[in-house]
Amino acid sequence: MPEGYVVDTDVVSYLYRQDSRAADYRPYLEEAIPFISFMTAAELDRWTLHRNWGPRRRLDFSDFIDRFTVVMSDRALCHTWAEVADQARRSGRPIQVADAWIAATAVSLNAPLLTNNRNDFLGVDGLIILPDAAP
Repeated sequence: MPEGYVVDTDVVSYLYRQDSRAADYRPYLEEAIPFISFMTAAELDRWTLHRNWGPRRRLDFSDFIDRFTVVMSDRALCHTWAEVADQARRSGRPIQVADAWIAATAVSLNAPLLTNNRNDFLGVDGLIILPDAAP
C-alpha cells in the first residue's frame, strides 16, 4: 500500500476554498497520496448542489476532487464500518454515520486521518488522527 493520508471532508473544503486553515494540512500532502472516502465525495457533491453552483463551477470542483483517490465501498469496508461504529458506541463516543465511513476508510488503508474535527473520531481505537492536536 502506498503511503498516504485519508483526508476528511472539512480539510478538503479548506484546501478547495484556499482557507487559511488549509496551511496546517498541506505539509502532510506534499509527498503523499491523498485519499478520500466515497462518503467525502458524496458530502462535497451535496455541498455543490445545496449552494446551487452552476455547471462551470461544478466542473472546476470536479477537477479539484480528481486530485484525490476516492476509496469506494466494498464488502470489506462495510465490515470495517460496522466495527468502527460499534467500537465508538461501546467506548461511549458514538460516531456519526458519515464520520464512521471516513474512519473506516482510514482504518482499512492503515492510513492516518487528516481532520480538523478530531473529537468526532476519538472513539475509534487505533485510528491515527493528524495533526496531533487541533491547529
